[in-house]
Amino acid sequence: MKLTKITSENTFKVHPVKKNCIFEEGKWWYVGCSDGHRRTLESQIRKNKNRMFVGGKYVAKSHPLHKPGTYKDFSSVAFSSMEGYESSTEGYVYVISNPAWKGWYKVGMAVDAWDRCASFQTSSPFRDYKLEYCKHFKDRRSAETETHNLLLSLEIPRKGEWFKATAEQLKQKIQSIKGERHESIDIST
Repeated sequence: MKLTKITSENTFKVHPVKKNCIFEEGKWWYVGCSDGHRRTLESQIRKNKNRMFVGGKYVAKSHPLHKPGTYKDFSSVAFSSMEGYESSTEGYVYVISNPAWKGWYKVGMAVDAWDRCASFQTSSPFRDYKLEYCKHFKDRRSAETETHNLLLSLEIPRKGEWFKATAEQLKQKIQSIKGERHESIDIST
């Protein structure tokens, strides 16, 4: 909060440090509504108390880790509600690459594939990890295990969850796994 002078008589009001706020008619108003209207700042704050934001983006209440609040990333959400993380089965099987290891791709699983890729960026000074492909499953753990077993049966070289193959080969193998809830998402195109 900061103080803002609102009249020439040295009268000050507390100014909320929020975007899209104006002081009119003796009240603070939020004017960032999608419909173009304004609402009192108090009502906007009440509304947002039931919402979840991760990395500045709104997360729907239907998300398996939904917990009202503002978080930097999903790992901080997971640590604040470990029961939800452990019992959550939905999520993505993903393929992540890094040009430092040409031809090697990580095949893993996460509740949110984009957040997982972002968490890898902290280990690279070039921030050059790339989410190549991901597909949503009702049971991400089973889908990841099935994908890894399929890749092993094809004798694709492996180091942990890193496989030496083409992104297209890995994408095709993940696409062959049943149990998706939504359409797969091809990031590379």
